[in-house]
Amino acid sequence: MDDHITPRRVVILGGGFAGLFAVRALRNAPVAVTVVDRCAHHLFQPLLYQCASGILSSGQIAQPLRAVLRRHGNVRCLLATATDVDVTERIVRAERPDGGKLALPYDDLIVGVGVKQSYFGHDEFAQHAPGMKTLEDALGVRRKLYRAFEMAEAAEDPQERAAWLTFALVGAGPTGVELAGQIREIASHTLDREFTSIDPSQARVLLFDGADAVLAAFGPVLARRAARTLHSLGVEIRLGSIATGVDERGLTVRRHDGSTERFEARTVLWTAGVEAPPLATALARATGAEQDRAGRIMVEPDLTIAGHPEIRVVGDLMSLNKLPGLAEVAMQSGAYAGRRIRHAVEGRTRRPRPFRYLDLGSAAYISRGRAVVKMGRFHASGVPGWLIWLFIHIVFLTGFRSRLGALISWAVVFASGSRRERAFTSPRSQTAEADAASLSGPPADPTVTRHDPPRPA
Repeated sequence: MDDHITPRRVVILGGGFAGLFAVRALRNAPVAVTVVDRCAHHLFQPLLYQCASGILSSGQIAQPLRAVLRRHGNVRCLLATATDVDVTERIVRAERPDGGKLALPYDDLIVGVGVKQSYFGHDEFAQHAPGMKTLEDALGVRRKLYRAFEMAEAAEDPQERAAWLTFALVGAGPTGVELAGQIREIASHTLDREFTSIDPSQARVLLFDGADAVLAAFGPVLARRAARTLHSLGVEIRLGSIATGVDERGLTVRRHDGSTERFEARTVLWTAGVEAPPLATALARATGAEQDRAGRIMVEPDLTIAGHPEIRVVGDLMSLNKLPGLAEVAMQSGAYAGRRIRHAVEGRTRRPRPFRYLDLGSAAYISRGRAVVKMGRFHASGVPGWLIWLFIHIVFLTGFRSRLGALISWAVVFASGSRRERAFTSPRSQTAEADAASLSGPPADPTVTRHDPPRPA
């Protein structure tokens, strides 16, 4: 292929942080970029829990990909899901939402489709314990949270009411800790004096994890501080507990000593574990790449797949040096992959340096004015940690409008506890559908010709 005649074709799978930063690195480069994503928006995933808890709107954490990339003249966006890769013909197979098939030829391929929620072999739990990886997940969790209080208000049986006012979260990583803190704030402050039959502040929030500490990745010092903060909010931490059963009325956990316990909770949320999507298995099969325990693709130091220098895996889907699944890792790896392609197109023959991740730290928001931050040897918690958390997230939110809107929303919540994004819709019940069907009469027989009576003049 002559790059001076035909632009080099770069296909980027995923419009998350990794894909977006790869595109930015290729801006104005002599390449034709195609971005493929199953959503039409770029999602600021670290703030999904704030959308779920009613602090931020979906528009504040999600921006249309076309709007974000409108100044990139060499970029084409496609709404589709990548399903397979033909490494011999260098073609990506994808499927559109309507079922139509796409075949996208590439000279360079960047795979940054991210990961999905893992139920550790118990996918049946997903029906009753939703995770939170997409915008739809966050809006579904919001519906479950606020609907639970409404159901408790209408319940006449004390045990049923208590079950509706019990919230169980499985997984005490950043998402579980952040969401647990938000539920307690909703119960204690947001819904204060809004109900007549129940006291929302009496809601129980149970946080389960098989490990021996919350936020274990933050180290023992910050883990202890986070646990103290959660205890002060009223969160009940149950460590050394593994969920073995989940249904519509609660969950069963097994402790390290082998004993089990049942908890009645009408709202169970899954915030533990991730795994690679089906595309990772297809890519590994096509390239011979190895996968780690979570199914992520193991890559070379330059983020390519061994034997396939034209394919780079970035973000949460790559497995390299035990790097964590953080937004900052995705940003840096995506930018690195984009630069490597740009340098190759521009004829820079110097051997590329291997990818090196610059650890800018981790942060977790627990409640108003309280967060924990780890940046190398620097640790912060409480109000200083919250201010650092605030600065980090304002910087990385996409778009001025999103930053300003988020800042205003945070100010309102911090000052008053009020949340403006509490609207939710209830899925139509089967009973309602049956009632609607009965009112409309029996279904028409397609074999019978209908003759309507003439309308009066």
